[in-house]
Amino acid sequence: MVDIVSVIPSSVYRNLFDKLYEKRKIAALEIEALVRQLAGIGDYERVATLIKALAKEMVPGSPSNHRKGGLIGASGIMVGMGTDASRFLGKILEPVFSCFSDPDSTVRYYACETLYNIAKVVRGDLIAFFTQIFDLLCKLSADPDSNVQSAAHLLNSLVKDIVTESDNFSVEEFIPLLTERMDVFNPFVRQFLIGWITVLDSVPDIDMLGFLPDFLDGLFDMLSDPLPEIRQQADSALSEFLEEIKNLPSLDYDRMAEILVRRAVSLHDFTRQTSITWMNELVKLGGHLVVPYYANILGVILPCISDKEQEIRAVAHEINEELQSIIAEQSDGINIGEILFIATRQLSNEWEATRIEALLWIRNLLTRYRSEVVALLDDIFDALLRALSDPSDKVVLLVLDVHARIAVDALLFHQLAVSLLQKFRIDQSLLHKRGALIICQLCVSLDAERVYRDLARILEREPDLDFASIMVQALNMILLTSSELYELRALLKQSLVDTAGRDFFISLYSSWCHSSTALLSLCLLAQAYQHASCVIWLLVEEDINAKFLVQLDKLICLLETPVFSHIRLQLLEPSKYMCLLKVLYGLLMLLPQQSAAFRTLRTRLKTVPSSLSSVEQLNMSSDKNYDVGIVNERNFDPMIQKFEHIRNQHKIRYKLKLHPVSSESST
Repeated sequence: MVDIVSVIPSSVYRNLFDKLYEKRKIAALEIEALVRQLAGIGDYERVATLIKALAKEMVPGSPSNHRKGGLIGASGIMVGMGTDASRFLGKILEPVFSCFSDPDSTVRYYACETLYNIAKVVRGDLIAFFTQIFDLLCKLSADPDSNVQSAAHLLNSLVKDIVTESDNFSVEEFIPLLTERMDVFNPFVRQFLIGWITVLDSVPDIDMLGFLPDFLDGLFDMLSDPLPEIRQQADSALSEFLEEIKNLPSLDYDRMAEILVRRAVSLHDFTRQTSITWMNELVKLGGHLVVPYYANILGVILPCISDKEQEIRAVAHEINEELQSIIAEQSDGINIGEILFIATRQLSNEWEATRIEALLWIRNLLTRYRSEVVALLDDIFDALLRALSDPSDKVVLLVLDVHARIAVDALLFHQLAVSLLQKFRIDQSLLHKRGALIICQLCVSLDAERVYRDLARILEREPDLDFASIMVQALNMILLTSSELYELRALLKQSLVDTAGRDFFISLYSSWCHSSTALLSLCLLAQAYQHASCVIWLLVEEDINAKFLVQLDKLICLLETPVFSHIRLQLLEPSKYMCLLKVLYGLLMLLPQQSAAFRTLRTRLKTVPSSLSSVEQLNMSSDKNYDVGIVNERNFDPMIQKFEHIRNQHKIRYKLKLHPVSSESST
């Protein structure tokens, strides 16, 4: 056991552990002088004995004044040793370090003061103990006592100076110390860590940028700190690193992209803005090097295009354009499937701008990598069909453009037609709200005749007769009213004298049989008046129901539109177009007398020259051809049989709906 009195005079001993600081200070100066004398003669053994004795006084549990005296004595020893102080640095630091966790704040304060004095003496030799010192400084930065914090701040500044001027500091060993503390929430600790990051980054010989991914996540965490000072300091540090990145030839794009992607979906606006600002630079700097991370980046950029913050939206658009330009030039290494999946997933985003950009990505991929996209069509087709129900017309038009580009191939075109009808079957509200827009846009983007022919072929075999009727009525109304389908109407008007028109008429006929009024309007448009009159005569009680009359009312209204101007003009020559008059009078007879449609049609028929519109004229020989030059070129019998066959199917269906049990029993 070492007796301290055997090393220093008893008076010095008493003063060193006195309650008064002045007496302890005097004792420390005397110890400093004694140690300087011992070092001068090379008596390091007595110095070691003195250190061991003081360490005994600084152990936890000893009186507070003894711990304070031991600390100030330790300062005196190291100052007295001068240039040889590092000889005993390890032995004296060990007891000093133990005082930093002392419950007495004044002891912790003196521990800071002692370590400060020791650091001033040994300077660069302190680096060997940097790990322990950094840990102590980090804890002291959040010390509850303000005096201890102030002392720790001075000590921290000195240690920073020592580190920045040292050639022995290892940033590789420092980074783990830093990163394991970056997830703390204490504002004082955060300020402490930012301070060290900033200081070390300012040293030319220390490459903090090379380790940026290790602590970047932590800095982004601090951007959402409740205290504005912390946010400002973190932002300043990040801004400095961003400027340095612009001059860096290489980066760890993998880790950087992972961090930035995660932060770009932060609920904190400033964090989100900073992350995509960084991402913008990453994409610009990396170019083709960021291709492996395309999908992940795109996955956060597309939602940011609709961000509530204008600055975020602007940067997101810029990144999106940059990605588009890179993919237009780059082909190697691009995972089309992942990008397509990300874009397709955003079709359900709540914001229109994001959905539009997602569709533009799908369209561009389809243009640039058609074979790859078509190979993955099963993965995206349902989503594209669902997008037809989008509330935005802009989105729907773009969806249709994508569908049209896919449907260039005959097989894919048929798949689209089948799927589209299935979509309308399931969601008939879509047919009523958007049917005209969808069909017309497809006709514009693709070949209109091809669209109608394919839809007609599918509907001809449609097992759901009710849906077939509804769909045919919709297609017929679109055909008769849409300006985009003017050429189709012109083609049908020539069906009696033109082979192409005749073939098109025949291609629609079978499916149009699902709706009597649609078939009548088709015949009127094609000027097949004799056949239209036959259709009217075949109608019976079951056919003339409320739905039929509603559709017939629409047809009468259409007869007054420019689409049927040829009919109105032909009424000026009733002797030549007797079958037309028979059709119109037949329609008049089917209409309820009190209806507006009845009055409209009757008014129109009254305009026909009276001398030529008598009943006698209508009773002219039935075997005479009044549909200019048609009967010899078209055999209507099979068509009439087709109409009757389909009409009978609808009758059976109607009876089953009225009497399902009795019908099944009789069967």
